[in-house]
Amino acid sequence: MILFSSGALKAEDGYRLWLRYEKIENHQLLEIYSGRAEEIVVQSNSPTLMIVRTELQRGLSGLLGHDIPVTRGVTISGAIVVGTPASSPIIATLQLQSELNRLGDEGYLIRSITNSDGALTVIASRGEVGAIYGTFNFLRLLQTQRDITHLNISEKPMLQRRLLNHWDNLNGSVERGYAGKSLWKWSELPGKIDPRYKDYARADASIGINGVVLNNVNADPKQLSTPYLKKAAALADVFRPYGIRVYLSANFGTPKALSGLNTADPLAPAVRIWWGKKADEIYSLIPDFGGFLVKASSEGQPGPQDYGRTHADGANVLADALAPHGGIVMWRTFVYGGMGRAHDRATEAYKEFRPLDGKFHDNVSLQAKNGPIDFQPHEMFHPLFGAMPKTSFVAELQVTQEYMGQSSDLVYLAPMWKEFLESDTYANGKGSTVAKELAASPITGIAGVANTGSDLDWCGSDFAQVNWYAYGRLAWDGNLSADQIADEWIRATWGNNPKVITTIHAMMSGSWQACVNYEMPLGLTDMEEPAKHYDPDPEQFQNYHKADTQGIGYDRTREGSDAISEYASPVGDVYGNLATCPDGFLLWFHHVSWDYKMKSGRTVWDELCFRYNDGVEYVAKMQAEWETLRGKIDAERFDAVQKKLQAQLAHAKNWRDTCIRFFQSINNKPLPALHSDVNKGTV
Repeated sequence: MILFSSGALKAEDGYRLWLRYEKIENHQLLEIYSGRAEEIVVQSNSPTLMIVRTELQRGLSGLLGHDIPVTRGVTISGAIVVGTPASSPIIATLQLQSELNRLGDEGYLIRSITNSDGALTVIASRGEVGAIYGTFNFLRLLQTQRDITHLNISEKPMLQRRLLNHWDNLNGSVERGYAGKSLWKWSELPGKIDPRYKDYARADASIGINGVVLNNVNADPKQLSTPYLKKAAALADVFRPYGIRVYLSANFGTPKALSGLNTADPLAPAVRIWWGKKADEIYSLIPDFGGFLVKASSEGQPGPQDYGRTHADGANVLADALAPHGGIVMWRTFVYGGMGRAHDRATEAYKEFRPLDGKFHDNVSLQAKNGPIDFQPHEMFHPLFGAMPKTSFVAELQVTQEYMGQSSDLVYLAPMWKEFLESDTYANGKGSTVAKELAASPITGIAGVANTGSDLDWCGSDFAQVNWYAYGRLAWDGNLSADQIADEWIRATWGNNPKVITTIHAMMSGSWQACVNYEMPLGLTDMEEPAKHYDPDPEQFQNYHKADTQGIGYDRTREGSDAISEYASPVGDVYGNLATCPDGFLLWFHHVSWDYKMKSGRTVWDELCFRYNDGVEYVAKMQAEWETLRGKIDAERFDAVQKKLQAQLAHAKNWRDTCIRFFQSINNKPLPALHSDVNKGTV
């Protein structure tokens, strides 16, 4: 941790993430960059701009191999000037105000200019936090060896709120966490501030994260008690200069648990008063508090339905308490009746929430998972996106790989998230993608369930770090491609050796497809064992795949559960028709015969077997490709990844063999001749 903060020594243990700032080995490029980084000019000592100054010193000294002087004004050509018109007289004279106003407080521009002082690189923003984002982007250009001689970059975030949801508990455990204990040492706060909190905030700021929900959605009421609010306030003080606001998950039953009230009924006057006073207390300690995340009337959590009230009734009482302070409520739509119920879980959130459109207050946003089941390897996009035009929505993604090998399996999630964001809801005609629907919401935002923990490498494995990185980059700019994000991360994390870049990129690019194949291909879902969600258990969840002697798949057409009707036309028409339904969602929407002929010409049974085997073969191929990098990657990280890949291969084989054996016990069909042509197409 000390090494990471000081930047004094090289430590290839994964702690430095994508902020390694290793010296550039290309001598020609090093000379060009050095001529464009002769001095650092930051004309303010505000906490945020001091972070900017320090980051530039750390980054440039590492990348260029020598210290860069810091000055109060330009003294030489090649200076880097960073700030706002309010903090920098130099930037104030450049007449950038109208452009900066269009970019907002978090946006920035990076521009190469030439004036009487010589050639300058200007990183300017209206708000100081924009200067942080611009600084990290500038350093990223050097890390990835881009041209910096003729810069003209203008960026602003796609969404207002770009959050990480930490499912961290007060006892230090992390629900669905695979990287050690919680980062937050509640027993030490507020008196002792772990230096790692600052390193965490720095990593978040480098990818544009601006909000952190500190605690588990299955919230302990004590989280809102005065002692724990003071602890949260101490974290908020650390995060604030990095542009990160603190949010808290609130247990809906907290008024009963903390105050002695005999009810948490949202329409009870005493409950309304209690929430108002609690909000006042929070903002007295955390003036920029972001708001509440709430899981209610779900999986045993208390909620408004305990009192015969609606989700809108529950959300609105909290929203009214936060409104005078500018806070919001993010109310999760993850509701279902429980395992074993005969009806379709994929339809339940829509049925509960769609009739409430227009009944939530303006500072309420519904938070819906990317799919209607539960962070499965491949889900159809949630039907609520685009279905409630009078209601704000925040999308919830899962960075931690709960159902995809956790911290053992190398699974690059950006392609999955891109498919989700680019899915066309047709809510307002063709082109109404999920990304556009989110951006058009009155409250715009996205939330990712974090994969961080106390492990030295932050995420439990070196390759799990890429999903933290990719989530932040996509939250900032959903138009970035998965390939571009991968290239950035590989270069920043593993270096610019062409062989290393090409090999790792090839490994990552098909890793999500491979995971889908070796776990739940063709739209199958929820076949993991129910406790740890790691190993397969297709027998336990037969209600989800509906395999019988005649066929397999969940009939969600109009003749089945009618989930298809929850999607706008023509989405429902395309997916509800066997002839036009994409292969990747065939068994999500249809129950088909084992002998049904697919587009490949194979039967469904043969195709399942081929897909399962292809997933395993891809992991074996990743193993072989990684071995070619021996000697080109530091030994510590090379060995760690090699062990993870060995575990992933065993995991993939277990899924393949267990599922094929189970389905074969039902259909009594012979196995096809398996082959090793890895399917590199889309799922």
